[in-house]
Amino acid sequence: MPTEQKKQVIAMSRTTTAATPRGGDRIVAPGSSRLADGMAFLREFLSRPLAVASVAPSSVFLEQRVVQAAALSDARVVVELGPGTGGTTRALLRAMAPQARLLAIDLNPRFCERLRQRIADPRLVVQEGSAVDLALHLKHWQLSAPDVVVSGIPFSTLPVDAVQAVVASIKDCLAPEGRFVAYQLRAHVADYTEPHLGVPQVDWEWRNLPPMRVFRWVKPAA
Repeated sequence: MPTEQKKQVIAMSRTTTAATPRGGDRIVAPGSSRLADGMAFLREFLSRPLAVASVAPSSVFLEQRVVQAAALSDARVVVELGPGTGGTTRALLRAMAPQARLLAIDLNPRFCERLRQRIADPRLVVQEGSAVDLALHLKHWQLSAPDVVVSGIPFSTLPVDAVQAVVASIKDCLAPEGRFVAYQLRAHVADYTEPHLGVPQVDWEWRNLPPMRVFRWVKPAA
């Protein structure tokens, strides 16, 4: 793996929580519209195309399909890898139980800061860092094994050893019968995840731009 790419994958920086609104209600700050999110996403794509790997954030159709695959009604701990500008983050929060927790992890400091500024929900914590360090992030926030891990990381743009490390981290941390959901343009992630979690269920969301595959694995109970 090139040195710079390896640093991006394993780097971990400062941590913080989203502000807690009075009464526990979700608050979305001004400027968090889909147009504003789209412009922010495009700026990051132009500056780091391999890391972002798309010119636009997820559509509402893709968000709904991901939420459906995640089956969040009974989830106590949810992890989102690569939340970007937060469209899927908001969709996950809307579907989660009041007592659940969502840990959003992203390498991009501007995306992390955007989430902190625009989503204030007591169930959300935002972690700037690497998916490889998932176990450390869960320990830091005193969270139990996640019932669901949702990933928007563009696995097809990462070096093979980086993908293998991320997949191993997810498999080791995921609770028994937990769900791993990955939305991807290409099918590369299945090649590395099947040896750990078996053959996935795969759906297409054709209404997204570009169309996306939505993979779903369930970790065996034992």
